[in-house]
Amino acid sequence: MSAGLAHLIPIVGVVAACLALGVSRATYYRRQRVSHPLPPRPTPPRALSSAERAEVLATLDSERFVDKAPAQVYAELLDEGVRLCSIRTMYRVLRDHDQARERRAQRRHPTYVKPQLVATKPNQVWSWDITKLAGPTRGSYYSLYVVLDIFSRFVVGWAIARTESAAVAKSIIDDACRRHGIQPGHLTVHADRGSPMVAKSTALLFADLGIQQSHSRPHVSDDNPFSEAAFRTFLYRPTMPERFGSLEHARATFADLFDWYNERHYHSGIALLTPADVHLGREQGIIAARQRVLDEAHRAHPERFVRGRPVHPTPPAVVWINPPATAANLAITDSPQRGPQREAAMPSELSAEPPRARTAPRDATCRENLPALVSAEPGRPTPEAPPTH
Repeated sequence: MSAGLAHLIPIVGVVAACLALGVSRATYYRRQRVSHPLPPRPTPPRALSSAERAEVLATLDSERFVDKAPAQVYAELLDEGVRLCSIRTMYRVLRDHDQARERRAQRRHPTYVKPQLVATKPNQVWSWDITKLAGPTRGSYYSLYVVLDIFSRFVVGWAIARTESAAVAKSIIDDACRRHGIQPGHLTVHADRGSPMVAKSTALLFADLGIQQSHSRPHVSDDNPFSEAAFRTFLYRPTMPERFGSLEHARATFADLFDWYNERHYHSGIALLTPADVHLGREQGIIAARQRVLDEAHRAHPERFVRGRPVHPTPPAVVWINPPATAANLAITDSPQRGPQREAAMPSELSAEPPRARTAPRDATCRENLPALVSAEPGRPTPEAPPTH
């Protein structure tokens, strides 16, 4: 850049040369200045000599004063008729020898490792969390416990109690493991760092059942995305009441809700299958039946499918919590569809489409919107449709 300016300035001048090369004139003029090193600062005549500073350090480090603050040393020496230097100078001497620091014990927060969990089939990784449900009166709440499988999104256990308790969580997880036949060493259970999650009784239960325990980092909700997304689905149903009249009312409501969610909710994260279909291994037969319907629709009206024969997406083969960069890149480049399969394989921050420029030409915008309009065919996922989970 400097060579270009030196070549152009004699020909077109400073203003035109800077404008042509995109350089600020202030930057050019600042670089022309010759910087002179500052002379060393002279030692003030009132400063302590090297011998006096060594005497101050030796006094402060002596066995008599080693555990006392400079102000205490200063006052005690004054009572004895001795003044070595000011209190501030004592601190300067200590600082120059790396002996001055905060004397109080300061808490050092530990470095928490980002949890990275992967599931390739059901009952490998479970995620659980607790949320509050509004009770019959203001200020009264019930605690909803939900345990779900991150691969199939299937709710494997749940309960509603009056308070958060490690005993309730222990009972739910123990019962879920027995019902699903979990063998020791084959399951990881992930949760945040709430009191029931980190309780000693919960850790002992996991040790007895041979379950590996995993926790989110403090104040990082993205480390437990499947439970957070599930709560969003559960609590924002149209039939969800604002308050529950009793504990029995809440339990009856969520019993019907979880039956609907597991058996009849077409989940966008698992290729519009129900969690029970994936958890019980029924997805291949259902996808094959749906594919036959799509093939029949394509044969009847091939002109309506501008991208060719429609292919039903498949659930993601690998599900991550905090995938490494290589896994996220593979999920983007290797997925053949841009429907629910691709959305489920990527973390939320990677699956979001980048915003289009506001200044896009009109014809370009029309071409970009055309696939979304044409693909709005029954049985075929719309590419730009956002995930609901």
